[in-house]
Amino acid sequence: MTTRRVRARRGEGALLREEILRAAEGLLDESGSEDALTLRAVALRAGVSTPSVYLHFADKEALVEAVCLRVWGELGRMFSENLGGDPFLALGRCGRAYARFALDHPVQYRVLMMRATAGPGVPPAAAECFRHMVGAVSACVETRVLEGDPEELALGMWSAVHGCVSLLIAQPSFPWPRDREALIDHIIRVAGFGTAVYSRLPQTLPPSADVAAALDDFGARLAADAVKPRGDEPGGAGE
Repeated sequence: MTTRRVRARRGEGALLREEILRAAEGLLDESGSEDALTLRAVALRAGVSTPSVYLHFADKEALVEAVCLRVWGELGRMFSENLGGDPFLALGRCGRAYARFALDHPVQYRVLMMRATAGPGVPPAAAECFRHMVGAVSACVETRVLEGDPEELALGMWSAVHGCVSLLIAQPSFPWPRDREALIDHIIRVAGFGTAVYSRLPQTLPPSADVAAALDDFGARLAADAVKPRGDEPGGAGE
């Protein structure tokens, strides 16, 4: 469907840009692929000429990125909603929110987070993701459930969750477990507990039998503590 649009008056450039983005977003939602976002198709949907689109976006890549970034504010909102309370549990909730966001917006996530970047510097989408992750990890470092540099720790855990959702998006035909949420939960727990334990490991590990015995004892003590009444909410990195 196309609409005829009158020529924009002076000062209406921002309005025209928004109309172009809405038109592109509609095409993206309908097609499920960025391939549909040709400048000509977007111009036709918005009811403007193709040169009008070029006034606001240098090329298709710039338009596609701008459209995909429109949903990125939702990620920040989801992180904010899951912060608070015990920071380690909150970190787990944030990890699940991140995975849920990526799988709810697979096209946008693939465009912004799964393709090589053409320009210099860190892309805005990646910088935003990392900032949210570092914030959640920093709170865990303050309580010493995690030890180390928050940015280095966040990078490792972010890589784990990103790897999981990227595989789910890029390889939908793979025989994944029927319970996708359980898979995501498994990855997040491994990343969270693995990071917490790794920072406390000695450089030289004892024989595997001793490691297994120590981990059995550690797990038993955590299980005993978990049944004690406490005010923390469930669903974090440690649950």
